[in-house]
Formats: sequence, structure tokens, C-alpha cells
Amino acid sequence: MDRTQRLQPADPERIGGYRLLARLGAGGMGQVYLARSDRGRTVAVKLVRPDLADQADFRARFRQEVRAARRVGGLWTAPVLDADTDAPVPWIATGYVPGPDLQTVVEDHGPLPEHSVRVLAQGLALALQDIHTVGLVHRDLKPSNVLVTVDGPRVIDFGVARALETGTDGGLTRTGALIGSPGFMAPEQIRGDRITPACDVFCLGSVLAYAASGRLPFGEAAGGVHALMFRIAQEPPDLDGVPESLQELIGDCLHKDPAARPTLDRILERIPAPTHHPWLPATLVAQLASEAAQLLDLEDPAPESRTQPPTQPPASPPPPYDPYYATAYAPYSPEPDPEPPLRRSAKSTVALIAVALVVAVGAGGSVYAFMSSGPERPDPKPTAPRTAPGAATPSPGPAASGGVPDVIPQQYIGSWSAVIPSNSGDNPRHLVIRAGRVGDPVFTLTADGSGYHCVFEARLTEAPASSDAPLNIGPSEVGPGSTGACNPGRASTISVMPDGRLHRQTVGTAEFLDYTKGNG
Repeated sequence: MDRTQRLQPADPERIGGYRLLARLGAGGMGQVYLARSDRGRTVAVKLVRPDLADQADFRARFRQEVRAARRVGGLWTAPVLDADTDAPVPWIATGYVPGPDLQTVVEDHGPLPEHSVRVLAQGLALALQDIHTVGLVHRDLKPSNVLVTVDGPRVIDFGVARALETGTDGGLTRTGALIGSPGFMAPEQIRGDRITPACDVFCLGSVLAYAASGRLPFGEAAGGVHALMFRIAQEPPDLDGVPESLQELIGDCLHKDPAARPTLDRILERIPAPTHHPWLPATLVAQLASEAAQLLDLEDPAPESRTQPPTQPPASPPPPYDPYYATAYAPYSPEPDPEPPLRRSAKSTVALIAVALVVAVGAGGSVYAFMSSGPERPDPKPTAPRTAPGAATPSPGPAASGGVPDVIPQQYIGSWSAVIPSNSGDNPRHLVIRAGRVGDPVFTLTADGSGYHCVFEARLTEAPASSDAPLNIGPSEVGPGSTGACNPGRASTISVMPDGRLHRQTVGTAEFLDYTKGNG
């Protein structure tokens, strides 16, 4: 399942700030490369086809969609890290996902087990929630746009399909363009009707049916694309081979009427979380681990082995940023990462590697201990849009009032600091925790970087059970004095580690940042 191919002599050595390592494939928009940044991050860089680059209307759509895609956050998508839509040949860089696509997995290994399909459904629904939150509709969710990793699925190419729209009206909001992949399109796409998030729900149903049975719910295109499209628009899906417990949900997703399809929230409510199992079969986990290890050994190609292309994108694009914590519409300026771009827990990474190693060496018995029971189930309400709120959090009041005692243990109270390295320099973070009770704004975080100064405030949501228990801090809001594009953050837990540092972790994820006492 190795996805990489050798670079060709005509391929550029660098795109923006990234040295190319290999080819990953090609799509309707252009060639995709495996690359590394100067700081060592592995990314996927998509270079737009020259004929598209020459079209002003395509550039306008591409620019608009990239702006929106950079705001998509979450654990179930490949984040957009960098882009230059004004380069002679536009390009976009996303986080590299070390895994094969779902189509390759099913072709090589057959249909996924039922519990794997359930985790797949959860991850894809959560990814689509994050995509829809910023006003995007994927439009082309299909097995080749779902990458499979040891710790869950990842959705790629969101926000790209619409940039390929064509038409004579010149508008950027045109609906009805036939964008999608035969076999995984929604009836409204085929009819040319208005496209809504319900389109992605239909595509989700098709993807799940394929993953569970190895078959397309409306058949292959061997008899002609038009015949396939007719079946999608007019005939019921064929769900033979789909586990009976999933047929009703998938059938509801595949309803011809967009209004009759379940919402993503409802889909998540209807999928019981699987328990006790790694989400993938053991043989597949072992193969993924092997391929991840091979990626670590991939070296930069020797410059002398390849020719210099006649035209390259600019060598000095804006530095990458983490879209999960930034929401601005200014074209391609280095966006702030207001809430700290927390790192994936080393403990979580080691655990996943441990699972892979245990499976790879053929250890007896089932491996349960290191994997969770699948993606966290979201709250019934969708994640709030990642934009600055219209009003700031109220100024902190007294820590306690009405005779109710403060509940925050003394070891938490005070000033804490951390530094996040970036291409544009070190970005300091200053955290202050004050005495208070449940409901008080006891948490203030100041995040500084190039072009932004963001102040975040959050409230204590639950009294700690003991003096050494973690603090539960509610979602943060943008406070007074903030400048630049600042973004509210998720709920978190805060604990004091044995070495005296403060450990803050985002609820429901393995993302964290550690602080030291004092102002740094």
C-alpha cells in the first residue's frame, strides 16, 4: 500500500518552503507531493495544474476555498497548513496523514469489520461537522478522500471540489456544477440542485456502505456513467453485505430527499461507541505501523539527480500556521494561533506505536489496553463556529461572593508561562489562575505572536474533588484587549505534575501544553 513514487526530472525540488521527497499521486486539480518543511514537518503539497493556474476565475474560487479550509479544525481532517494562491503555479500544503486511502484498504483487505465501520462513521461525521462549521460542503467525500491511520480516519480535499466549478456566469456562489465522483454523488448533485451539507451526508452513506460491503450501493459505472447516475437519482440502494445493524442508518443517509436525511448530530447519537477493540484488524494495524516506520527513513532526494524546473513558486511564502486556532480572512498573512497549538501527547503516540508493535510481532491474544473505544462522541450541539465572538467575556469579579469559599487549590494559583516555537519566532503564552469558585472566570491566557495579541478567559466548571485533583476549565472566550484574529478555545483540564509544571490538556483529545511557574 506504499503511496509514494519517485520524483520525476521535471518535478520541482522545492515548493515554497518545502523540499519535495516523493510523489503521492495526482487528482483533478494537480500533482500531490510528499514534502518536508525546513523545520522537519512532513506535509502533502498539492501543486495546481498549469492550465487551471491560468484561469482567473479558478484562482478566485481557489483563494476563497483555501481561506475557508484553513479554518477547519479538529482531529479528523488533514489540516491546511500553508498556501500561496498568488504564485505563478498556486499550491496548498496540508498535514501529511501516514496511511492509505479507504479505497486501497478495502481493495487489498476486503470490507471492514462492523466495529471498524462504526468508528469510521464517527470519525467521518465529526470531520464533516468541522468542515460544515466554517461554511464549506465537501462535495466529493469518497473512499479515496478518506485516509486510514492507526488512530482513526482522516478526511482530505475538503474545500477543493468547489474551486473546480466551471460555468459562464462567473459567480463564486454558483450551484449545480457537476462536481463529485460517480458512485459517491448525491442525487441533488446529479440534478444540478442547490448543494447543502445534506449532500455530504448522502456521500457519507455511500462511503460507509462501501467500507462495510466492498460494493458501491448503486453499482459500478461499467454499464455507463449515465446509467449509474440514474440509479443514484431514482433507485433504492443495494445494501447487501452491509451488517444488518448498520443498514437502517446507512439507508437513511441515502434518502433521495436531502431534508429527510439525518443530521450529523443525529448520526452520532445513533452509533453506539464500540468497546475493547482496536478500530482496525490486526493485520492492517501491523502494515500501517510498518509503512510509518519506512516514512521515517525517507531521505531528501539528492539535488544532482534531478533537473531544475523552468518555473517555481516563490521561495518565500508566509510561514505555515495552525488553522485549528486561527480564523482570519486576510489573504495569506501569518495567522495567529490564539489558543495554544497543543501538541499530541507523547503518551498517546507511544501507546499507538505499542499497539502496532504488539500486533506486528504476533503477540497472542487481543490488544485492548492502548486504544480507546473510538472517537469521542460529541455534544448534541455542533461545535461553535471558529470565529471571534461578538462580545467579550465579562470582566472577572471577586473570586468568591455570598460567603461561598474558594475551591481552587493553592498550588494552581499564580502566573505560568510557556513558549511555542514557530517559523516566525517563539510565541509566548502567559497563563494566570486566580482563586475562585465554580462559575467564576478564574483562568486568563495571553497569547502573543506576529500580528496578534489575544486574551482568553474561561470559567471553572466543576469543583475539584480533592486538593490534588485536576481543574475543569470551561471553553475559553476572547477577552478585552485582544487584537488580530483571535479564536475561542475548547474546554480543558489542568493539573500540576510531579516536577511542579502545569499540564493543560484539551478535553476529548490528546493535545496538551505544559507551563512553568512564573512569567518566563
